[in-house]
Amino acid sequence: MELYINAVLLTLLVVVTLAIMCQQNLFAVVVLFSAYSFLMASIMIVLDAVDVALTEAAVGAGISTVVFLGTLYLTKSAKIRSGQVELLPLIIVFLTGVVLVYGTYGLPTFGLANAPIHMHVAPFYLEQSIPQIGVPNVVTTVLANFRSFDTLGETTVVLTAGIGVMLLLKRRNKKGGDRT
Repeated sequence: MELYINAVLLTLLVVVTLAIMCQQNLFAVVVLFSAYSFLMASIMIVLDAVDVALTEAAVGAGISTVVFLGTLYLTKSAKIRSGQVELLPLIIVFLTGVVLVYGTYGLPTFGLANAPIHMHVAPFYLEQSIPQIGVPNVVTTVLANFRSFDTLGETTVVLTAGIGVMLLLKRRNKKGGDRT
């Protein structure tokens, strides 16, 4: 049953992606991006990565949609200017996809019990979560303690990107911006 759910979700993902590529209306693109994020969150739930799904739903479908809609409002943009399809970016994306798929061939089978991560890192986190930290939630322990510098770095990147977008929008709004 899980295979069929994944197949349906991935098919919907491809349909939404193709719809995004064909759209000329930017509002429709933003709505479809939100739907794309929702589908990705659904796939993460099926894969039992609920924390990633929650982040995708909050950031991808929530915050990003609000930022995109705010940008459309401030710039008064409604349509994509260029109607022609460029081949070079399409070829680059296709080749990047091929390289990424090729890179997955060296990975262990998904869910394999004796994968390297399950033999070394995961047991340490599970065994040391409560004795070292005192927090029974292992995900919280890993993100907030064992990988705290990594989490701090990710948070800093997201915060910096958000501040950058806000400054760009504020600057464009003061100048009058491109009102197309």
